[in-house]
Amino acid sequence: MLGAMEAQQTPGGGSPPTPGWYPDPSQPGAQRWWDGTQWTQQTQAPQGGASPVYAGGYAPSENSRQMAMFAHLSAILTGFLGPLIFYLVKKDEDPFVADQSREALNFNLTILIAVLVCIVLSFLLIGLFILPVVLIGALVFQIIAGVQANQGQLYRYPINIRMVT
Repeated sequence: MLGAMEAQQTPGGGSPPTPGWYPDPSQPGAQRWWDGTQWTQQTQAPQGGASPVYAGGYAPSENSRQMAMFAHLSAILTGFLGPLIFYLVKKDEDPFVADQSREALNFNLTILIAVLVCIVLSFLLIGLFILPVVLIGALVFQIIAGVQANQGQLYRYPINIRMVT
């Protein structure tokens, strides 16, 4: 009973940390994925060797890093649809790709809202000046996110409305 209660607590107690791999309170020596709100069923044995450890104490595989990078960069051509597809396909398979595709999806939904506001404001002419700033800023942040994800870092966009949790 006590082990089940410990498994529901946040890693380290207090406010919930960012998603990532943390020591499993119910299985000493193992790690469990914390999705930002609760423990998931995904566990792994302790990492051996000298592999680098990134955010959350987890070193994602090369394939995971590439998929997360593509989730961020796909939005350059497809808007929110690319990250949405990555999220729907990989959300239950790979926690790193799920987290990064969810972050990219939320960011691109935020950009969509900003673009719609710019279109409305274009009737007052101010939207014509703000729209290029929004689009160039989005491009820069998407490239930075893709690079960080490819390095195995949990990237968080500085301007983001987190609608998909």
